[in-house]
Amino acid sequence: MKFTILEPIGMTACKYGQFKKEFEELGHELVFFGDRNENEEELIKRAEGADAIVVSNIPISKNFIDACPNLSMISVAFTGVDHIDMKACNERNILVSNAAGFSTESVAELTIGMILSVYRKIVGGDAMTRFGGDRGGFLGIELNGKTLGIIGAGEIGLRVAEIAKVFRCKVLAYSRSEKSVEGLTFVDKETLLKESDIVSLHVPLNETTKGLISTEEFKLMKPEAILINTARGPVVDSEALCVALEESEIAGAAVDVYEKEPPLDKEHILFTAPNLIMLPHIAYATHESFDKRINIVMENIKLWLQGKPRNIMN
Repeated sequence: MKFTILEPIGMTACKYGQFKKEFEELGHELVFFGDRNENEEELIKRAEGADAIVVSNIPISKNFIDACPNLSMISVAFTGVDHIDMKACNERNILVSNAAGFSTESVAELTIGMILSVYRKIVGGDAMTRFGGDRGGFLGIELNGKTLGIIGAGEIGLRVAEIAKVFRCKVLAYSRSEKSVEGLTFVDKETLLKESDIVSLHVPLNETTKGLISTEEFKLMKPEAILINTARGPVVDSEALCVALEESEIAGAAVDVYEKEPPLDKEHILFTAPNLIMLPHIAYATHESFDKRINIVMENIKLWLQGKPRNIMN
């Protein structure tokens, strides 16, 4: 069989050499491309003859899938698979596995960092100092004792809750499925939005979560509340977020995800929003998480070969 890694996914030449030797000893071919290219025609060329591919968050369309007749498995080096045409995969019986858990720590840690950055105005303070300013009456806000509302109580959301408890936060959670987790109080979405000082999003993108936070939701939030989004861009209505910040319906926000991968269009509406920290989708990107990711996606393929597929997405 032929296995193709369509992009680097943080894999070193040494690591690739190890996997290549391992797959060759099993009688398989492993091909690796050391640069990221999102052009679909180029991707189709790279995937020629492949029985399985590895890809991170590059969109995989029905056109790509139709152009790859041998394709039977996609090992996604990402947690979400909303960029994969799952309908086309299901029609072809192509198994899709994700890299579940690879970025739990990295995303959770950055979430806390984003909260602290908004509360303590770290980004603005750096700029002020560099331009010769001083404290000038600045007062920050402490995370200690605040109410943190987590929407999406999966692995990442629960890890954020665990870290927040160190700051003596009260943690509320909202999840579509009923759960019972010690130290968390599960409430409905409306209650969470009304009572939380911080609302942090940790849900996948699908038909039910697109636009989950929009005009009505912002009106429910406290005027001193802040929003953190490390989930998926379309989970939040960007225009509604901009209005909420401009009209002081909420006090601030920090986002790491958008409707498309950065770089963003110069006219993107969020560039005009006040009290907003914008990051270029880096929550998952650490040395440690990339090492975990490589091992997970390659193990997904090995287990699939053994007839024991895991991390299956539908």
